[in-house]
Amino acid sequence: MGLSIRAYARHRGVSDTAVHKAIRAGRITPEADGTIDPERADRDWAKNSDSPREGTARRAETVAVKEPASEPVTPAFHTGGTSLLQARTVNEVVKAQTNKVRLAQLKGDLVDRAQAIAQVFKLARAERDAWLNWPARVSAQMASQLGVDAHTLHVALEAAVREHLQELGEIRPRVD
Repeated sequence: MGLSIRAYARHRGVSDTAVHKAIRAGRITPEADGTIDPERADRDWAKNSDSPREGTARRAETVAVKEPASEPVTPAFHTGGTSLLQARTVNEVVKAQTNKVRLAQLKGDLVDRAQAIAQVFKLARAERDAWLNWPARVSAQMASQLGVDAHTLHVALEAAVREHLQELGEIRPRVD
């Protein structure tokens, strides 16, 4: 049988509210009967609580050494060996990455994917339409310079342009 929450709070030199918060946060775990084993709780408290004397950079270095870089870190509390400190570190890293993406959006360094695809489609369609109209625009001038029938040259140019556009249409660019 362990100590009551109030007795453990006196043992730690903190308020009973601080002990209740530590239990709710998962930093310490009470016994099945609701009492607290002071030795185990002291170890858990030290392991899972921020120390006011430690800086953030120091804690991040400690966690980085414990977690291999090749494995994804999952924020779990007391399952799989991840401590509360490690979970908090993972949370802060995710927040930093999210803020980095938001800043890039605000600066205009990122573009909306759907909007970019729509713009490329619009430009490709304009290019295709320009090529389809080209034989009608130049065939009469070319026919007079070459001394050939204008209609025959127009039909030949239009067939060549359509064949070329068909070949270009078979290319499927990836945008992912």
